[in-house]
Amino acid sequence: MPLIIMCGYPCSGKTRRTEELKAHFEETTDRQVHIVGDRALGVDRNSVYADSQKEKDTRASLKAEVERKVNKDNIVILDSLNYIKGYRYELFCLTKHAQTPHCLVHCLTSGEESSLWNKNREAAEQYSQDIFDALVQRFEAPDSRNRWDSPLFTVLKDDILPLEAVSDALFKRKAPPPNQSTQSQPLSSTNFLYELDKITQDVLMAIFNAQKTSVPGDLISVPGATEKVELTRTVNMAELRKLRRQFISYSKMHPTEKTGQIANMFVQYLNKGLH
Repeated sequence: MPLIIMCGYPCSGKTRRTEELKAHFEETTDRQVHIVGDRALGVDRNSVYADSQKEKDTRASLKAEVERKVNKDNIVILDSLNYIKGYRYELFCLTKHAQTPHCLVHCLTSGEESSLWNKNREAAEQYSQDIFDALVQRFEAPDSRNRWDSPLFTVLKDDILPLEAVSDALFKRKAPPPNQSTQSQPLSSTNFLYELDKITQDVLMAIFNAQKTSVPGDLISVPGATEKVELTRTVNMAELRKLRRQFISYSKMHPTEKTGQIANMFVQYLNKGLH
């Protein structure tokens, strides 16, 4: 199912736009439309968004529900805040793995306008002012220059939703191919674990040594990889080792017989984890 990711401040009109999209696709196609969101999970907003662990668990539940429903046939709409760019990147990787298109609909409002809409809701539906203000402050606006935020449709409260353009983005655009770090790999060769350990350690040492003479923004070449590490800040060895351990754990579950791909896969993983 192609995936539509809604995005915006609290009380910015996401659910209203979700219903418009659902009605349009049910009227113009024979595809089923599935809505995944906070309301379907019965999320207590003021409880969840006041507790970072509860919020993390809720995001994981939403992502798991999307993953269960997404395929190449019907349509999934994720109606939630989706305000963290790293989470939107995870959703993008999910669609790449499923080889189905996605797009982002950003309901753009001012904080003042959304706050007024929040206060006009029934008491049980309102965010507390503290929670509302914190979510607005933490919001990471989408940027169409990022592949995970594109195609991006930005709509103001009085705009007519560009339904045909959204439809074209989902059904007339080729699905992104899965890259090496999102595809499950075949069974390993006998020396896979040795190569995995050695190659990732060599990459770490190359990054650590390169930082002595580089500045944030430089592209760092590492042994065995055609892709380069993109560092926007100085990274200490403890953080690099943590990412290496995570990558090794993932790679043991998804080994590859092509050990020559390990360095590029690790660079892809680092570039995602360090941004």
